Amino acid sequence: MPILVSGVQYSGIWTMQQVNSAIAASTWPLAPAPKLFSWGSNNSGQLGLGNTTNYSSPKQVGALTTWGEVSGGGFHSILTKTDGTLWVWGRNTAGQLGLGNTTDYSSPKQVGALTSWLRVAGGYLFSLAIKTDGTLWGWGTNTYGQLGLSNTTNYSSPKQVGALTNWSKVAGGETFSLSITTGGTLYAWGANGSGQLGLGNITNYSSPKQVGSLTTWATVSGGERHSMATKTDGTLWAWGFNGSGQLGLGNVTSYSSPVQIGALTTWLTVAAGYRHSLAIKTDGTFWVWGLNSSGQLGLGNTTNYSSPKQIGALTTWNSTFGGYGHTVARKTDGALWSWGLNTSGQLGIGSSSNVSSPNQVGALTAWAALTPRCYGYHTLAIATT
Repeated sequence: MPILVSGVQYSGIWTMQQVNSAIAASTWPLAPAPKLFSWGSNNSGQLGLGNTTNYSSPKQVGALTTWGEVSGGGFHSILTKTDGTLWVWGRNTAGQLGLGNTTDYSSPKQVGALTSWLRVAGGYLFSLAIKTDGTLWGWGTNTYGQLGLSNTTNYSSPKQVGALTNWSKVAGGETFSLSITTGGTLYAWGANGSGQLGLGNITNYSSPKQVGSLTTWATVSGGERHSMATKTDGTLWAWGFNGSGQLGLGNVTSYSSPVQIGALTTWLTVAAGYRHSLAIKTDGTFWVWGLNSSGQLGLGNTTNYSSPKQIGALTTWNSTFGGYGHTVARKTDGALWSWGLNTSGQLGIGSSSNVSSPNQVGALTAWAALTPRCYGYHTLAIATT
């Protein structure tokens, strides 16, 4: 949907940073500012609340209203602010916070002093980020080359990945990385034992490798050992480990090259969880498949499915992400919903019981669009309240 600011329409995919910058530059009264909320597992301080207490309901992180893009790793969090600064907290055993040390922090810490950070993605124990100049950066654990730095050395400070300046989107799987350039080419690197890099083999790579020769990739997401992506023509693709049917191909066979899911051209966005997958179509319907042992597919049961299954009949779903065993999704009215594994309160519904159908998170209808990136037992979301 186009965004109207000062009588001018802006279209396309916008980050929270771009939206807030446009609003700030307009002559309109300022819209409600973005506040950050977190909940779920907090054993390493990954909620950013200054403690290590789990919470089963959303808790506001500080009083700031300048948060931009948000991403959660396995036990850490990484975010940008609208001023382009980069902030982190949580577990830091491999330097995944980028602060030059391996000390855990339970409150937000700024990474350096730069104001040019744009997009972020958290892997299991590593972090990735894109700057406004189109450069890509990585830090943290690097056992499989998931930082893309042509080695397997851990780094506790951001290091630039190659020399390209046209990176547009980035996603972190468990131990591998995926990124799309402004020209629509897809690159992958890191662990590849199940073919999750999509390169037609199971060889690990410590530097970015182009996936095929196509320049039509639109969105991408990495799970435990599988990858999901959409193309600009609305088709949906999957590759990697498929033991629970998470590729959505009607079988449990793993693939090391991208395989199209069905023939539809109406897929809008996709998110890969631990071993489950989530996708929203252009008509606002929500589809799921893969591992369902904790009800993370939201179908009212705990049965695995190897082909896409629709959640209910609603056509008002807007965005989603998948955690280790839980799912969070937003509707077009701004309400937030969750389901699946809830042992640490990661569903935000005030309990620690698993649920296999969508449950609304509180009563707010001001949640911002979710980025399809999360991997752990905690949840982060921005609300414009």
